[in-house]
Amino acid sequence: MAYTQPHPRLSVLSTSSQSSVEHLSPTASSTRFSLPSAPSIQATLNKAAPHRPNIYDRNLNKTRGTEVSASAFAFLFSEVVQYTQKRVNGINDLERRLNTLGYRIGTRVLELMVWRAESSSKTPKRETRFLPALMSIHTQVWKAVFGKAADAIEKSVENADEYMIIDNDPPIERYISVPRDMSQLSCSSFTAGIVEAVLDGLGFPARVTAHNTPTSQFPSRTTILIKLEKSVLDREELMKQ
Repeated sequence: MAYTQPHPRLSVLSTSSQSSVEHLSPTASSTRFSLPSAPSIQATLNKAAPHRPNIYDRNLNKTRGTEVSASAFAFLFSEVVQYTQKRVNGINDLERRLNTLGYRIGTRVLELMVWRAESSSKTPKRETRFLPALMSIHTQVWKAVFGKAADAIEKSVENADEYMIIDNDPPIERYISVPRDMSQLSCSSFTAGIVEAVLDGLGFPARVTAHNTPTSQFPSRTTILIKLEKSVLDREELMKQ
């Protein structure tokens, strides 16, 4: 899902139709009259408008570069955040729910990317090492969802099980205004859920969280923190031998 520039205006179209029914009153004549059946409204619309294929019938490989309006996505995500905010008890609960929603999206993103890889290549490759898988998330997953690659990947110096994906200007945060009393909130928890789902699907279970790390140059800078499970580190050590 890539982004286009927000459309300058949104419009809602509505249609209405009226129909009239003629009432026939019986007369003294014994002659019986019959009216031809009128064509259905759907048949009339089908003749007037060209046939449009069902979205589920479209070839998924041909929609690889399909773009979604940024204004439409911003509006939808804003409604999701506001709806969720009214049903939580605090920032942690809100971030947890956004992470859950992102996880559901991430499972579908991975499924779509794997299907496209298998259908376009006779010998599809599955990453079995963590760093190549992390690089594919940094580049391919980010491009598929946000239309651009993330800005950097970092490894924690203190903890061997922690890695970070840096996004200096997250598209998901561009149209979100966070009040001062909720300054610790990171709506990129939605993105963290996507990353966590992809890692789980690839066989690298981890706990993924989002953190605001603003700088003077990038006030919306966000760090996606990945904390791997011990089983992943043990497997990586065995594969090095």
